[in-house]
Amino acid sequence: MPRRRGVWRWVAISVLLGVIVLGIVGEVMVHRAGPILKGRVIETLSARFRSRVEMDDFQVSLLRGIEVSGGGLRIYAPDDVVAAGATEPVIAIKHFAFHTGLAGLFIKPMHVGTVHVTGLEIHIPPKQMRAQNTQPKRKRFGKMKIVVDEIVCDDSRLIIGNINPNKDPKDFELQHIVMQDVGPNAPWQYDATLVNAIPKGNIHAVGSFGPWDAESPGDSSITGHYTFDHADLNPIKGIGGMLSSIGEFGGQLNRIAVQGTADVPDFSLDTANHPMPLHTRFEAVVDGTSGDTYLNKVDAKLGETSFMANGAIVNVKGKGHIIDLDVDVPAGRIQDFLQLAVKTEPVIMSGVVGMKAHVHIRPGKERVIEKLSLKGAFGIQQIHFTNPKVQDKVDMLSLRAQGDPKDAKPGAEDVRSQMKGAFTMSAGKLNFSNLAYTLPGGNIQMDGVYSLDGAQFDFHGKVRTDAKISQMVASRWKSWLLKPVDPFFSKNGSTEIPVRVSGTKSEPKFGLDLRHKDKDKDNAGVVTK
Repeated sequence: MPRRRGVWRWVAISVLLGVIVLGIVGEVMVHRAGPILKGRVIETLSARFRSRVEMDDFQVSLLRGIEVSGGGLRIYAPDDVVAAGATEPVIAIKHFAFHTGLAGLFIKPMHVGTVHVTGLEIHIPPKQMRAQNTQPKRKRFGKMKIVVDEIVCDDSRLIIGNINPNKDPKDFELQHIVMQDVGPNAPWQYDATLVNAIPKGNIHAVGSFGPWDAESPGDSSITGHYTFDHADLNPIKGIGGMLSSIGEFGGQLNRIAVQGTADVPDFSLDTANHPMPLHTRFEAVVDGTSGDTYLNKVDAKLGETSFMANGAIVNVKGKGHIIDLDVDVPAGRIQDFLQLAVKTEPVIMSGVVGMKAHVHIRPGKERVIEKLSLKGAFGIQQIHFTNPKVQDKVDMLSLRAQGDPKDAKPGAEDVRSQMKGAFTMSAGKLNFSNLAYTLPGGNIQMDGVYSLDGAQFDFHGKVRTDAKISQMVASRWKSWLLKPVDPFFSKNGSTEIPVRVSGTKSEPKFGLDLRHKDKDKDNAGVVTK
């Protein structure tokens, strides 16, 4: 028994000494592992980005392998780019963490499966600053001592700077990113969810990024496929609908080419609140250095009408964007555009429209229709007015103009007319000039204004008819009475009558406009003198 007690006493002492030794070794390893790993992280990042790296906080635990966490990590641009004014870190990380085995302390490079990052901010300096980095020689910043398979980032931002004082930097909110195969010389595979500000919604993108261009980060390559679903347009004053878009993109961070489609099955303007299906297929270039988007080609379809457009969406600092588009409608349905923009129900007319127009939408918080201006020319064939009263007046005017007044009665056979002219639009009103309206037996030259709410309808001009005034009345004795009047309205072998069309959308009024005829006489007298 005394011998056994002696053996157990020595065993206990040995175990205790072993625990003390392990504790001392562990304490030494913890104290040494921190600086070693911190040095490896900084040296690896310096070598990867070829730049200065700073870190505020770094913690190591060896309880379950190697557990590392830290924060306040900053990676700067090359020195000459910093000297040019890019003083903010190119990459800043609020917090990061990763785990690996204890063997990682003794193996180089250390292998890390996943690094978790929160609060990542990537600041791409303006291109003009990056151009300062012209030194052919590269500083040596050490070797890559840590290899990472995957980086998972939450609550991140990508900010592409702009040296132009009139341009806001391009700011992307990145909700969640997973980057895989994070090597130094090959593209990184990523799966990202971006938050789009206007219209509000999440954009999901999958593709490849890199290799990272340490000297000029904005020139780093990026490719991918995106989906953008259920983006509500209603917060944009003046328009409504739910937007969905899919597409492909590729290029560099500061210049990305995009191809895709966008669908709004219930697109509407608040001037009418008549939802219309809108489908577009587009090719564009996003310039990250300015925040501008150049629409090289847009093929669109509104209702049953196809048209093309191209132009630019230009960023204006602190205000939003200017939208400039050139639109070409080769052969569309005028009723589709009227249904979208005008409250009148049903639309005032149907027909085949050809149009070329320049669209300008200035920045601001007003409704879209208040910021919208148009300028262009159009032609409409096969016009038919949906209001029977209006169409009857047109039909009867055509019969009288042909010298067939007896058949000029309500319910007469409908005629198809045509119209062409130039127009401008601002403040919700369409102003027409050189408006030529042609129908069997005559034509009308008019100028006027039409408000999109249908409340204002005022046109004046001249009607030229094949028939004389006396030939436009059915009564024989009235025709004889009007014969002396014919010479007063005769001009170049036809009859010219000043007319005015006014009233409202529901009650248009047609009548003589002798006031404008008198003005024409006065003007002619002035010219003669």
